[in-house]
Amino acid sequence: MNTSIYIAKRYLFSVKKMHAINIISGISMLGVFIGSAALVIILSVFNGLEGVILSLYNNFTPQLVIEPVKGKTFADNIAPFNKIKSDPAIFSYVEVLQERALLRYRNHQVIATMKGVGDGFLKNPRLDSIVLNGSFDLMSKNKEPLAVVGATVQGSLGINVNDPFSALQVYAPSRKAPLNSINPADEFVVRNITPIGIFSVQQDFDDMVIVPLSFMRDLLADSIEVSSVELNYKKGTNINKVQAEIQQQLGDGTYTVKNRYEQNTLLYKILHSEKWAVFIILSFVLVIAIFNIIGSLTMLVIDKKKDIAILSSLGAGKQLIKGIFFFEGMFISLVGCAGGIIAGLIFGLLQQHYGFIKMGGGLTVINAYPVAFKWTDFVLVLFTVTGIAVIASAISARLSVKGLDDFKQNL
Repeated sequence: MNTSIYIAKRYLFSVKKMHAINIISGISMLGVFIGSAALVIILSVFNGLEGVILSLYNNFTPQLVIEPVKGKTFADNIAPFNKIKSDPAIFSYVEVLQERALLRYRNHQVIATMKGVGDGFLKNPRLDSIVLNGSFDLMSKNKEPLAVVGATVQGSLGINVNDPFSALQVYAPSRKAPLNSINPADEFVVRNITPIGIFSVQQDFDDMVIVPLSFMRDLLADSIEVSSVELNYKKGTNINKVQAEIQQQLGDGTYTVKNRYEQNTLLYKILHSEKWAVFIILSFVLVIAIFNIIGSLTMLVIDKKKDIAILSSLGAGKQLIKGIFFFEGMFISLVGCAGGIIAGLIFGLLQQHYGFIKMGGGLTVINAYPVAFKWTDFVLVLFTVTGIAVIASAISARLSVKGLDDFKQNL
């Protein structure tokens, strides 16, 4: 065994005597332990929250969406779209016609996004998971159109889905309005629709009202064009490959094909930036904890100056003496880090199974903080602690040989 490592282990783990130095080293190790455990726990909680948010987002958004590069609408009854529609890997092909409109319900009104969707939209088996009240139906048994309202719109209008006698009035600019009409009502098309359900996904989607495509085409007097086409594929399909193929078929100048990340890049960036911001903050806490090791090792050098002088007299070089205190600092850091990682893992597993820390706020999606583990987080914590520990231990090791000649003279 390396002499420096052997002596460092004896200094750290010897149980014959308990000095103040041992207590200080233990406190330094405890600081690294707490910092490492906190990093593992916080990163795992952020992984869990990211998973929950993205699962809700993915429940509502398609795997691919085709939109026009210029303009708001386009016709999808051309050969490339017919080829896409006939692809055997397609699970759902949804035509979408979307527009802002004025909504009135009883004595309240609000401007919101009306999203008309084709029948393929209801093939999504996870729609029920975003419904807060009522049901996700777009057509009654009598073939009357129904609306599913976002939570933000419902809160603004006070919609009661259990009241079948109060209809939602939708006002949209009329494309056939008389040029010289003196009646303001002629400028709008008004249609009534019954709200049947309330859904909640995310703030960006909760100001929408989902209605049948036929209702939107009647409202906008547009019988052919669509705002976008939403595509979902069967399990096992390589979405990135399909995206590239569709973009090549449609050309780069007229249409754009977006995957889920490209549909809402801001959401993904926020989730990642928040996680890394917390990681950086907690890393500074680890820096403070690990650099306490410099203080404890400096005191250890003072306490062991007689041992250092004896070793030097016996022929030990400065590198060996440096190595003793370098490995001492590394042992303190790595033992604390290993214990912290294990403690963080155990805490996370208990939270996964028992959910004893609640989120509060009356959330219906999740009650307790979610936890998800990624092996890269454990590696990241280990490398972070190791990197800081190497710097702190190297500084302490250099201090150990300062004044070595004075130690030998005083021996």
